[in-house]
Order: sequence, then C-alpha cells, then structure tokens
Amino acid sequence: MFQSLNIILKALPNLLVGAGVTLQITAMSVFLGMIGGSLLGIARFSSILPLRWATRAYVDFFRGTPLLVQIFMIYFGLPAVAQSLGVPLRFDRLVAAVTALSLNAAAYISEIVRAGIQSIEPGQTEAASSLGMSGVQTMRYIIFPQALRRMIPPLGNEFISMLKDTSLVAVIGFEELFRRGQLIVADTYRSFEIYTAVAIVYLILTLVSSQFFSFLEVWLNPVKRQKGSERV
Repeated sequence: MFQSLNIILKALPNLLVGAGVTLQITAMSVFLGMIGGSLLGIARFSSILPLRWATRAYVDFFRGTPLLVQIFMIYFGLPAVAQSLGVPLRFDRLVAAVTALSLNAAAYISEIVRAGIQSIEPGQTEAASSLGMSGVQTMRYIIFPQALRRMIPPLGNEFISMLKDTSLVAVIGFEELFRRGQLIVADTYRSFEIYTAVAIVYLILTLVSSQFFSFLEVWLNPVKRQKGSERV
C-alpha cells in the first residue's frame, strides 16, 4: 500500500503537467468548436437549400464517424493526400489534435445551437420584426442571448465529453494526461497505480468543470441569480 502511494506521489507532478495540457487543448477545441458550431447551427436555418444540405452533411459525417478515425484522417491522411499532389504538408501534433477535436465538437455544438434557437418562442421573432429589426439584429440581440442561457447545460456536457476524449490524441504521440501516464507506466511497470492516478485526475477535472458550468448557468439566469442572493 505504501509503495503504491509512493509511486503515485512521485508520478503526480508529471501527471498534473499533462492535466494542464489536457485543459488547454480542451479549452481551445471547445472555443473553436463553439465558433464553428454556432455558424453551422445558424446556417441550418438558412433559406439557401445547398447551404442547409452542406451543413447537414458535415454534421452527419462528424457525428457518424469515430473521433479516432477523424484524428488519423487529419494527422496522417491529409498530409499523404497533399504529398501525392506535390504539396508538402505536415501537421504539428498540437495543430492536428486541436483541428480534429474542434471539427468534431463543432458538429455536436451545432445541434445544441439549433435546438437552443428553436426553443425560443416564435412570437419574439415576430415582435422584433414589427420593431423594424433585421434578421441579423433579431438573432444577435433577441434570439441568441436567450438561447445561450438554455444551451449552457448541454455545452457543459460537451466540454466534459471533450475533456475525456482528449485521451484519444495519445495515439499520435501528443503528451497530454493519458499519454504521460502511458510513458510513466513504461518506465515503472506499475500500470494499476498509474492508471488509477490518471483516472482520479480526470475525475477531479470533470467534477470541477461540472461545478463551473453549474455556476455559469445560475450566473447567466437572472431569476436563479436573484433566488440565490435572497437565500444568502
């Protein structure tokens, strides 16, 4: 028991460095995915039929194929295709990881955005139109701010899922939390203790993230915020 604890304590600083990298890549991927997903979600309501078909095809592809396959396609497949065309292309591991995770996240976030926008009552759009607001103004000032509050819980779930899915980028040698655990196991041959420590670090990260999004949900909702202040 003491020997196992000693091994975990010695590995912990290295694992915490990997946890920082995991948070960094998760935040970058969700941020870029949020931008792309918002654009895709809004495009689903476009009157241009080919644009709606293109966004639907994008969502179906990235939701219907494994993330691991997408990582291999971007890190190994795209450079191979480019080189066959005579174009030298090589991805940095970080760039490839963020690109794959962002594209995958955008597909899921677009559906969250679409559902959030559809949850707003149609009467608000009609009221904004009667005030002379354009479609872009209505979306920017009326619809999207309200939909964003309703999107916080599923966005929190997507962040937590992405936090765990970053372990897949270990297959291309990117040294995040899980990959660092693998390297420590290769040195110490104590797989149970190290992977237990890795699991605990992931659990702590997900619990902290869950609490953060719960706080954000209350903070963005004036009614819940007022009830919370009254209790205090």
